[in-house]
Amino acid sequence: MPALHFLNNPVTIKTVLFDLDGTLVDTAPDLAFALNQVLMEQDRDPLPFETIRPEVSHGGIALIRLGFRISPEHPDFDSLRQRLLKVYRDNIARETRLFPGMTELLNYIEQNNMNWGVVTNKPGWLTEPLMEALDLSQRTACIVSGDTCTNRKPHPEPILHACQLAGSEAQHCVYIGDAQRDIESGQRAGMRTIVALFGYIGDNDAPHRWQADVMLDTPQAIINWLKET
Repeated sequence: MPALHFLNNPVTIKTVLFDLDGTLVDTAPDLAFALNQVLMEQDRDPLPFETIRPEVSHGGIALIRLGFRISPEHPDFDSLRQRLLKVYRDNIARETRLFPGMTELLNYIEQNNMNWGVVTNKPGWLTEPLMEALDLSQRTACIVSGDTCTNRKPHPEPILHACQLAGSEAQHCVYIGDAQRDIESGQRAGMRTIVALFGYIGDNDAPHRWQADVMLDTPQAIINWLKET
């Protein structure tokens, strides 16, 4: 099991926690499909996938803002968002898959006396069927959705709740995510953090400023980091 030097004391990693969209699984194709379906229902042109992908980690509000160029205060905003989520729920695992190399990472974790879990801002009514559809639910030590706790990321509460469910203290965990709020949440919880550079990071993001412990390009690089630390 990997040992880290945290606050000058040897610390063993026992639990690896993942953000969901853009870190553990590639949900962008299905969310892009849902947004474009809603756009076409409203007689608007669909958007290129490359335009939608960087916004996926920021949820339905960001996608409606992107697609319709309206703010949440617009009278049609909430109905469009609800329609987006309905279309997405009906197509939740149409093309969504684990990121390449993630199967090997999960296997490595499970085979080396560690466990893993998910902490996401995605609501439970979307998180749980997605995890089931991908046959991941029975493998996780914990699944913490956006509505599991009182607070959501970047608040540390969901991360700390995940630690408790997984049976580990925060200092024995590492959190992996592709957004600034992921890194902030993990840091505020008192654990190591990794930026998943293969996730939904936009041109305007600056992950090098998030002050994560490390930024890695692939799940294989995460395996190597766990081996070397």
